[in-house]
Amino acid sequence: HICRDVNYGWLIRNIHANGASFFFICLYLHIGRGLYYGSYLYKETWNIGIILLFLVMATAFVGYVLPWGQMSFWGATVITNLLSAIPYIGNVLVQWIWGGFSVDNATLTRFFAFHFLLPFMIAGASIIHLLFLHQTGSNNPTGLNSDTD
Repeated sequence: HICRDVNYGWLIRNIHANGASFFFICLYLHIGRGLYYGSYLYKETWNIGIILLFLVMATAFVGYVLPWGQMSFWGATVITNLLSAIPYIGNVLVQWIWGGFSVDNATLTRFFAFHFLLPFMIAGASIIHLLFLHQTGSNNPTGLNSDTD
């Protein structure tokens, strides 16, 4: 698989991983600020933010699996159990995501595609998040006084 050559590209790989970790710290701070200031009262904006969080978590998960080409049995079991609990489509969803009943090269190729495509969905959801935020009159994100005179 494309990420198995661990001798080259270590710098960009580490920058990518550490940047993603810092991005999660920023997300948690953003959510904490929203909880503190009662932003959850803006239901549409808040729900799009939750969708954004899930999209980022999905992107991180499929990206985390790629460098090793395998995952722990615990991780695979948790994901399988969560997905299989979805009514009607759970079993089919599990088989589709894993590409059968094992994590092999086809699964890694699928995860690589998801890791590439999901950030575009995140960008689109971010725009929708900002549009809903703008609808509520939130056009002063820094909180600075616009009447400086």
